[in-house]
Amino acid sequence: MTELPVVVIGAGPAGLAAAAHLVDRGLTPLVLEAGLAAGAAVREWHHVRLFSRWGELVDAAAEKLLAPTGWQAPDSDAYPTGAEWAEHYLQPLADTLGDRVRYGARVVGVARRGWDRVVDAARGTEPLTVRVDTAGGEERIDARAVIDASGTWTSPNPLGGDGLPALGERAAVDRIRYRVPNLTDPAEQARYGGRRIAVAGSGHSALTALVAFAELAQAVPGTHVEWLLRRGEIGTTFGGGDADQLPARGALGKRAAEAVAAGHITTVTRFRTAAVERDSAGRLVLESFAGTRLDPVDEVVVLTGFRPDLGFLSEVRLDLDPVLQAPRALAPLVDPNVHSCGTVYPHGAVELAQPEPDVYLVGMKSYGRAPTFLALTGYEQVRSVVAAIAGDRAAAERVELVLPETGVCSGGGLLEETSAESAGGCCGPAEPVAVPIGGQA
Repeated sequence: MTELPVVVIGAGPAGLAAAAHLVDRGLTPLVLEAGLAAGAAVREWHHVRLFSRWGELVDAAAEKLLAPTGWQAPDSDAYPTGAEWAEHYLQPLADTLGDRVRYGARVVGVARRGWDRVVDAARGTEPLTVRVDTAGGEERIDARAVIDASGTWTSPNPLGGDGLPALGERAAVDRIRYRVPNLTDPAEQARYGGRRIAVAGSGHSALTALVAFAELAQAVPGTHVEWLLRRGEIGTTFGGGDADQLPARGALGKRAAEAVAAGHITTVTRFRTAAVERDSAGRLVLESFAGTRLDPVDEVVVLTGFRPDLGFLSEVRLDLDPVLQAPRALAPLVDPNVHSCGTVYPHGAVELAQPEPDVYLVGMKSYGRAPTFLALTGYEQVRSVVAAIAGDRAAAERVELVLPETGVCSGGGLLEETSAESAGGCCGPAEPVAVPIGGQA
């Protein structure tokens, strides 16, 4: 099996970094990307600016691979947009890898060659097989190992507060979006300008949307946002502000707080959506599980996070946390019910390994349903995983990771309430940003 390629699923930041590390170790990568270009998911949020600097977005092995091509590293202190990350780093890296990256190749299954998941025999002697759908038909590719870096972008969480689509959500999909709108686009401005919009979510994507909608409201009168929070109070939603070691992330929270305070955004807490109905004018009326009904809105933007697609891994043996759907050993380190810190304990192949030999989940997908993944985390993951595949156990187990802290560790990132007793977290208490909370409009 040592002559077979290591199949990497996904040509995003973690997947391409994995390929670079494989090349550096003298192994053969084969990156299978469903899209038609590198960083296909990143390109879909091309208008959003990252809060990580360029210096935190380029993997060391990738930079080593790019250097002989004449590639020039961007200013390490600058903050790129998604489009710039894809254009100036991800695509050049994929181009350098050449035919070791295949586009239009959608992975639909992974298995042990000739054996389903029930059979014990040959799991350590037969290669893995990866089933791929392409424009030319189906293929089966033998692999010595599989690194799943497919991310979670294609599986956004629904509006429904119980994790299922709210009643009527699917029928109202023409007025519901699950991505941060690009409000620099005239068509998007026309769609939302002068309208009442419900924004559901409390993460960085939601804060980005709030800032953008507040700016639109200043330019287009009548634009107003109902910000729906499932938790009982804003608490530390806006992050650590000046205490955040990622300055752009802290600034985003401060700008979002200012947007709410300016009056263009009404905050509705304890709202867990149960149903979506249309009124006689075609507008949407949202109802909570508690029976609260909001005034009609024209559009809904759902930014409640993502979940992993595990369907194509059904024939390999996985050991995942029952709550987060992350590798069981990793889950306690990233569980938002326990903490909401930016720091993550160093982890790698040991925590990411699965009962199925040589199968690893890395990148955003490794976090399952947990939020706040940083590129630095993914780069250290794949360095360790590739070392394990290469048989270098010492390098695989020597994981080092230092992440910028948020400055806010509530001790209960997803709890309904944030009490003084529960605010210790992993980094100690911090003062939340104080903003007024409006009632229903």
